[in-house]
Amino acid sequence: MDYDLHIHSALSPCGEDDMRPTNIVRMALLNGLSLISVTDHNSVSNQQAMARAAKTYGIAYWYGVELQTKEEVHVLGYFRNEEDVEDFDGWLRTVRDTTMNRIDHFGNQYLLDENDEILGQERDSLILSLNASLNECVVQIKKANGRVVLAHVMDRKNGILRQLAFIPKNLNFDGIEITKENQKDELLKAYPWLKDKTFFLNSDAHRLIDIHDAGQTMSEEEIEAFWRNEP
Repeated sequence: MDYDLHIHSALSPCGEDDMRPTNIVRMALLNGLSLISVTDHNSVSNQQAMARAAKTYGIAYWYGVELQTKEEVHVLGYFRNEEDVEDFDGWLRTVRDTTMNRIDHFGNQYLLDENDEILGQERDSLILSLNASLNECVVQIKKANGRVVLAHVMDRKNGILRQLAFIPKNLNFDGIEITKENQKDELLKAYPWLKDKTFFLNSDAHRLIDIHDAGQTMSEEEIEAFWRNEP
């Protein structure tokens, strides 16, 4: 399956305003993708709308989120059903910074339905770090039957190597996100034990034109192996 599993909707303050469920799904299909995930910053409020839009257009969908931990490390969480997302959201809301978003400074945080209609704005500023450590975020994703992928580990200021300068071997994560093909070999050379992890090459798209074209693929067997990992 051709995938892109790191896309932001207009709920993320850094996402453009036209990053709406149907727009995202239709662009993904136009690009030849068959599996996507929207991973907004510190919120899952648009997940139901995304899943419904994906179902309408016949594209596979993973529920997702991108957390910014207390250490300012970015972590991707993936879930397979709405119930698990709701369970996770119950915890997420207790550790999110309640500072009100400044639209004029950080941008809109649109709550959307599956038809791209605006339902409102997320009040809390989603650009701020959670009041939860990296390990706590991993534990809570797993507790909700989710899977954990360390986001853009080798670049951008919020990758784990930029923030911590190493990847903890005892951290219970399932996958690694890279942004360039050659990064996998570099990481395996530095951390041979990562051979047991799943590698993903995603877009981290904040604009429709940045959603990946077909080319990054996972077989059904690889997908099932990823989800078979024990929580």
